[in-house]
Amino acid sequence: MKLHKISESTTLVFFSANTTTALKLPLYSSPVAAGFPSPADDYIEMNLDLNEHLIQHPAATFYVRVKGRSMCDANMNDGDILVVDRSIEATNGVIIVCSIDGEFTVKRYYKEPDHILLTPANNEYKPIKISGEMQFDVFGVVTYIIHKT
Repeated sequence: MKLHKISESTTLVFFSANTTTALKLPLYSSPVAAGFPSPADDYIEMNLDLNEHLIQHPAATFYVRVKGRSMCDANMNDGDILVVDRSIEATNGVIIVCSIDGEFTVKRYYKEPDHILLTPANNEYKPIKISGEMQFDVFGVVTYIIHKT
């Protein structure tokens, strides 16, 4: 676990992905109807390991907890946990975890011909234009968001 201070009131907590243990949970063969109810089958098809489902590149994957509301319209809320893969290249439109002048943030990434634009998913926040004078590092691409319903 690593703590990174963003400001006096905000701290991002990074966790490495532990894929050495398996947590096999039951996966029912009958899907859950999101429309009209369907008859329930009490049949477990197999066990599901969330590590296998959520993590493609274990050595390059970490977790980070969201602090703030700048990405709420992307269904990313304060307290959610992000699964972040460092081995995936940032391309236009993906959500990334990055560092700007030593401060961490999560934003949608757009590479323009002469600059990089980081956009929030909340109209209350302004996009960030990355200029040549800024120290900018992409830490990884967000692959999953884990949150309570």
